[in-house]
Amino acid sequence: MIEAQQFVEAARRHGFHWYAGVPCSFLTPFINYVLQDPGLHYLSAANEGDAVAFAAGIALGARNGVRAVTMMQNSGLGNAVSPLTSLTWTFRLPQLLIVTWRGEPGVSDEPQHALMGPITPKLLETMEIPWERFPCEVHEIEPALGRAVAYMNETGRPYALVMQKGSVAPYPLSQQPPARATHCQPGAQWRGLPVDSLPTRHEALKRVIGRTPPDSTVVLASTGFAGRELYAIDDRPNQLYMVGSMGCVTLLALGLSLARPDLRIVALDGDGAALMRMSAFATLGAYGRGNLLHLLIDNGVHDSTGGQATVSPHISFAAIAAACGYASAIEGDDASVIDALFDDAGHNLPDAPRFARLTVRRGTPEGLPRPTVSPVDVKTRLMRHLGTPNGV
Repeated sequence: MIEAQQFVEAARRHGFHWYAGVPCSFLTPFINYVLQDPGLHYLSAANEGDAVAFAAGIALGARNGVRAVTMMQNSGLGNAVSPLTSLTWTFRLPQLLIVTWRGEPGVSDEPQHALMGPITPKLLETMEIPWERFPCEVHEIEPALGRAVAYMNETGRPYALVMQKGSVAPYPLSQQPPARATHCQPGAQWRGLPVDSLPTRHEALKRVIGRTPPDSTVVLASTGFAGRELYAIDDRPNQLYMVGSMGCVTLLALGLSLARPDLRIVALDGDGAALMRMSAFATLGAYGRGNLLHLLIDNGVHDSTGGQATVSPHISFAAIAAACGYASAIEGDDASVIDALFDDAGHNLPDAPRFARLTVRRGTPEGLPRPTVSPVDVKTRLMRHLGTPNGV
């Protein structure tokens, strides 16, 4: 058994300053230690996939060798499969995973761990994530971290430490930062336009490009046609086009925005993606800062899969954002809501994210190309643009 301080301080020497995850009793000592250290940062994610996407954002923008740890119970690997296989693997965005081994063969545990326990190693291996047992002795800590960092540096992909029961001694939680309480009144600019008179996604994206100069802004586009259309309009070095990992663009943007407070980060979201991970609104509202802009372009359908309807017409996303702690939130069918989003960012508002939802007409331009640049090359180009060392 080791002390939380022994591992966390060794990890700090290797650049691990950010921690994100969902609590497990095995992880309690780490979480309690990190929460009470002003030099470290802990993000309490709503689910494990959100934590993975957030840590990927840290990897995208962090400088000076800063890294992120994602912590989860092994049951949460199911929630994390999508970003681990189509975000961190595809874009080569590394992070250290600490996965607790509930239901380890030969160790008595609750019935819900009876299957996940035995298959945890195979699940990691299937996702091509190398793993080893979490160090239980002090002399094992540095070698384990050394192997993890070497692999992450070489491949740009995650490495896992699988934590057994009783690996870390208890550490009490005597204090933690107070929760931020920011609320705003949602705004609306609905004109009641017929469907064929709504603005197009193309018009919305052109307006975004006009408000996002490459020297001070990064634009992250959700998976689907939004990224492809953004690429077709203007393929700029300050843009990243997500593939897969649906719903994760906002958590990726959150990580990048906290790693790079000197930049304005714009997350281009879609209605289907936002609905898939609505928990992201709460996390962004609690942890995000004023340099993060969240724009939801809502056409009411899953456009890239044939136009199947979403339930977005039944929802006020602005009301959700306002209730979750955003500094401003507006929605409507007039493209001027985009200008309101960017103009609000320059006003004297609380240091929290800004939100806008624009309803657009369905449909995509004919012959819309796919990016010819690979996801890894898009990421590398962006990191070079940002001056991130791993982008060189």
